[in-house]
Amino acid sequence: MAHNVIAEAKRCLNCKNPLCRKGCPINTPIPLMISSFLNGDIKKAGKMLFENNPLSAVCSIVCNHGNQCQGHCVRGIKGEPVEISTIENFISSHYLDSVEVERAEPNGIKVAVVGAGPAGIVIAIKMAQLGYDVTMFESKSEIGGVLRYGIPEFRLPKTIIDRYETFLKRLGVKIKFNVTIGKAFGIEELFRDGFKAISIGTGVTWPISLNIKGETLGHVHYGVHFLERPEVYELGNNVVVIGAGNVAMDVARTALRRGAKNVKIVVRSDRYTASEEEKEYAEIEGAEFIFNKAPVEITDEGVMFADTVCDENHRVISTSDKPELMKADTVMICVSQRPSNLILTQTEGLEINERGLAKINEDGSTSRPGLFASGDVVRGAKTVVEAAETSKRVAFAMDNYLKNLKE
Repeated sequence: MAHNVIAEAKRCLNCKNPLCRKGCPINTPIPLMISSFLNGDIKKAGKMLFENNPLSAVCSIVCNHGNQCQGHCVRGIKGEPVEISTIENFISSHYLDSVEVERAEPNGIKVAVVGAGPAGIVIAIKMAQLGYDVTMFESKSEIGGVLRYGIPEFRLPKTIIDRYETFLKRLGVKIKFNVTIGKAFGIEELFRDGFKAISIGTGVTWPISLNIKGETLGHVHYGVHFLERPEVYELGNNVVVIGAGNVAMDVARTALRRGAKNVKIVVRSDRYTASEEEKEYAEIEGAEFIFNKAPVEITDEGVMFADTVCDENHRVISTSDKPELMKADTVMICVSQRPSNLILTQTEGLEINERGLAKINEDGSTSRPGLFASGDVVRGAKTVVEAAETSKRVAFAMDNYLKNLKE
């Protein structure tokens, strides 16, 4: 492994105008990182990655590298691009385990981080490093959010998330599990108890329904729920997955691993929205793709689909009036997610938009002073690296707010 990583790193041309860096949503200093690594300073390379993106060890695995860093590598124009993800993962994993925790002198100022998913983890790390007294509030019994409950083990080993929990505790972050803000207590009580700034990063954990007849039947499930505990579902042999994104791909691949014999991924339009890599994995593992089919009703036997026609922009412009049955033992709905509305609707002074997402200013602050929001609860279902990028900026905005508050 190490030899392969080193050999791959040596393929980097160390471009003066690194397109790989421009292709990265969080602007990872790729050539500098590789240069430090090859010069024998893996700690410096790891710190470079971690300071830029605390979730580097995760993003190096789950990012769509083909569309981002590796997809922009100059070597890829006439040959194979440098496997930046492999290099980044090797360095980041080493750093996460061996790094000495660096943190400013404690300032005694309490900060609350609501949600322990990607956004919350980044903000908690950054704020703790700046010396704040950080408490995380997580509705489940383990940290990770979508990393733990929405990405299958075969794509992202849960041991990586456990290592982040260890790191957070080494930083002095307190974590309160099984606490849903908006039930026993809310944002008002957090401010009452001395938290001077609060960030909301509760993600988008509620599935969006199809709103068609039959959706409440016993063999119909939502993909985001299935991925949380796939072992408790009885799938049968024939599974129909409705959706075209990465969640649909994960659901299909997991269903195949759980013993389903025939898995069909049915797409309303003429294209999929998942990454090319995830689509190819689903296909090679046995999932069948069927395009231009819109679900109109779910029955005990399966799903009634109508044929669709799309325009040149892949938008459905017409639907047939003669639906046909596609038999299924289990139906999985994977057409996107929305935020839990408990904390958003119960917080006085917090504005939300028409999609039910938190409205924020450019720096991540909300309409309520001292209250910030980041990640999917602001932008809808996006990628881990996008959550990391916005959350890093929000953490610095919180720091600025608290410094001005003291003055």
